[in-house]
Amino acid sequence: METIEKITIRCFFVGMAGLAIWFLFFALADDWVFAVHSTWFKISKEQFEAIHYAGLMFAKAVIFLFFLAPYIACKMCRKKSQTQIKSSRL
Repeated sequence: METIEKITIRCFFVGMAGLAIWFLFFALADDWVFAVHSTWFKISKEQFEAIHYAGLMFAKAVIFLFFLAPYIACKMCRKKSQTQIKSSRL
């Protein structure tokens, strides 16, 4: 259980770091990123921004759902089992 906790919390932080890098590119270099993407795809600036905003929100939801929620659940289960072990010794 402890190994799963370590893995999920590390994945959570790596995912959030990736999300932060994506946000920084989107916030600081959006014109350049749009120029690169608009040469490949016929897309308006509004569509580009909407796609990236939706992508950021989806990625954040996935990171929380698949990494943070299992970490919290494992932490709670481990704490509960440790409490039960202590109470059974008494």
